[in-house]
Amino acid sequence: MKRLAAVAVGVLAIVVLFPATASARTLSQGMCGPDVHRLQHELGLHKYLPESYTPGCYDYRTMQAVMAYQGWARLTRDGVAGSITQARLKKAVTPRPWTGHRHFAHVEVHKGRQVLLLIGKLGKVRRAIHVSTAAPGHVTPTGHWHVYSKSRMSWSVPFHVWLPWASYIVGGIAMHSFASVPGYPASHGCIRMPAPEARWMYKRTPIGTPVWVK
Repeated sequence: MKRLAAVAVGVLAIVVLFPATASARTLSQGMCGPDVHRLQHELGLHKYLPESYTPGCYDYRTMQAVMAYQGWARLTRDGVAGSITQARLKKAVTPRPWTGHRHFAHVEVHKGRQVLLLIGKLGKVRRAIHVSTAAPGHVTPTGHWHVYSKSRMSWSVPFHVWLPWASYIVGGIAMHSFASVPGYPASHGCIRMPAPEARWMYKRTPIGTPVWVK
């Protein structure tokens, strides 16, 4: 009995000395602190945010970046950085374009992941941005297109709505800023982008930029 008691005490000592690792704190909009700063740093490393963007507060731009990562990783796109999202992000690699080693600047719209990739002249991903494409009953056409018209503030005649920072790629379909970019396809066919990213993209996709939608 004394030997069993000694073993039990030893096991208890091991448990005390080596406690179970605590789960990561869930991060969401409105929170600030070093955990958010680290999250933004990791998102920037993998191009979901600009690398210099680490304000330390979980704002709308950070939420949209988390949704971009979740979409690429095929996780639920809720914009909340829970323990699974954070753990997967720490082991993540930068998204890879399906166009392989094509060394020219272009855009890829991955409808299945709801992520847009901006590819630089050397074939490397410059940014990965959460988007929302066509809702059921509407179509964002797949194919190889190019930016043929641009407008900082375009009026949609059929839907009676302003489309800021619009870059048209085929017919009336454009990549543009929109107030609502949810975690599911919700547009009438256009490629919605969150406002903080839309202006940045607008300046980097001149007329003639190839846009591949798949």
